[in-house]
Amino acid sequence: MTGGKRIVIVGAAGRDFHNFNMVYRDNPDVEVVAFTAAQISGIADRRYPPSLAGDLYPEGIAIVDESKLEWLCYQKHVDRVVFAYSDVSHAEVMHLASRVMAAGADFLFLGPERTMLTARVPVIAVSAVRTGCGKSQTVRWLSQLLRQKGLQVAVIRHPMPYGDLERQRVQRFATKADLDVAECTVEEREEYEPHLDNGNIVYAGVDYGRIVRLAESESDLILWDGGNNDFPFIRPDLHIVLVDPLRPGHETTHHPGEVVLRMADIVVVAKVNAAATADVQRVVNTVRTVNPTASLVRAASPVRLDNPDAVRGQRVLVVEDGPTTTHGGMCYGAGYVAATDAQAAEIVDPRTAAVPEIAAVYAQYPHIQAVLPAMGYSPEQLEALRQTINHAAADVVVSATPIDLAALIEVNKPVVRARYEFAEAGEPGLGSLVEKFLAQRIDNLGVAD
Repeated sequence: MTGGKRIVIVGAAGRDFHNFNMVYRDNPDVEVVAFTAAQISGIADRRYPPSLAGDLYPEGIAIVDESKLEWLCYQKHVDRVVFAYSDVSHAEVMHLASRVMAAGADFLFLGPERTMLTARVPVIAVSAVRTGCGKSQTVRWLSQLLRQKGLQVAVIRHPMPYGDLERQRVQRFATKADLDVAECTVEEREEYEPHLDNGNIVYAGVDYGRIVRLAESESDLILWDGGNNDFPFIRPDLHIVLVDPLRPGHETTHHPGEVVLRMADIVVVAKVNAAATADVQRVVNTVRTVNPTASLVRAASPVRLDNPDAVRGQRVLVVEDGPTTTHGGMCYGAGYVAATDAQAAEIVDPRTAAVPEIAAVYAQYPHIQAVLPAMGYSPEQLEALRQTINHAAADVVVSATPIDLAALIEVNKPVVRARYEFAEAGEPGLGSLVEKFLAQRIDNLGVAD
């Protein structure tokens, strides 16, 4: 291609591809010269394939590491850099903007109105101000409520296309065998498996125009299960946003978490059972200041161990959900809480047993200390996780990743799962507000209550 504005889209294999598909794919006035990749290991040095990029890009589009951004700007004479990934502090975003502007290019964002699809069925979207607030457990709880109302529900998940992009164009998961066929990563399984156990069909992939068309043809209502703290890819009829009193103050510190908070119809103050009262109130005060028109509800996230007796008095290695403890910024999660409550004799420091690939994760995220993030973006990383677990001087593993870790890798220690689900905590409850929404839409849905 020649002529037009030359653009680089900086991303992390998700929002970046969606923004391209929505705004640039068929636009002859611009040329997207590259995507850059960050946050997720192993997703650079690929190409966005011609079958997805469209007729204007017969050779596809290069995907390069974000560290090469300035080089791209100079060598490709880039006019604009579009920021397109999530859960990044406002300061980090502006440092990136400074790099771009110093290299001579404009720095910009694409907002919800330009990038949201419209579905033919009602959409309830669940977002959050940070990774790890509890979106997926909230979506699972909502799906049960909706099915009890006689609705056929489709769960559309924020993308995680870390492998073969052509194969992942449109994905539909109804069974765990579907996950095996798709060769899903640990991070994908963490999101998909609990939905499948809950009886939901999950849709995901790269081309969300096609994904939405498929999902709406098989459902009465779409539940958008957001990723990180991004805003929805589909225009919501009801937008639910979670805030986390275990991280008070983060309601307005990260992009685009502050965006979704300001967009919210309902704000859920999550984990009130585990947070200090003062922190809950601090978060409530911020929400009321930032979005005074949103309905405000409280929710709990009770944690339980499958077998507390197997943990009591033992040396315990805690495995936590990966994204929550990496770019989500949590130094521990539900597994640490569960092991401590079960009176473990010792929480074993996994860093002393970490093989090089896992040690690199601790170096990248130094806030993580006494827990092991369930990393598995590639077979090599999953093998590194297995070796680290097996090398650790522990008696038992407490696994708080939402997947059945013992069924995925062979470890030399018993594994006790820590589980956590959404629970209402006061009035008004989320359920009553959703039922009010359904009552207003029930005639359009054509389903009897």
